[in-house]
Amino acid sequence: MKKLLCLLVSVLVPLCILVASGAQENMTAVDSSVFGKPERTRAVFRHESHNEKAGIDACNECHHVVKDGKKLKDESSEDRRCSDCHSLSDSGQAPSLRKAFHRNCKQCHEKSGKGPVMCGECHLKGDR
Repeated sequence: MKKLLCLLVSVLVPLCILVASGAQENMTAVDSSVFGKPERTRAVFRHESHNEKAGIDACNECHHVVKDGKKLKDESSEDRRCSDCHSLSDSGQAPSLRKAFHRNCKQCHEKSGKGPVMCGECHLKGDR
């Protein structure tokens, strides 16, 4: 029994550390690995400081869930990658991953009158 407990601890502790190290709070750029050879650098995005500056408390403001073409008010997708729902090309009512990123960010920035909306303001040169 003691050996089993030691084994569980030795597996679970590193796993928890690994999961925590990949948390969005530590995020500094949007993961663009699914794009293969992107035309631009990955977008700089400091998750935690962005949300603090923007006053965003609810994860589902950005991490939305859509069902039957409607955004579900009390659902959040922060436990999934954007590419889990958005593919590289438009699919039914779901916009492509590139469109989803741009629409989600730019529309909010335009609506609030704050934040970057031009390509080079997020996709910084030399940040590959």
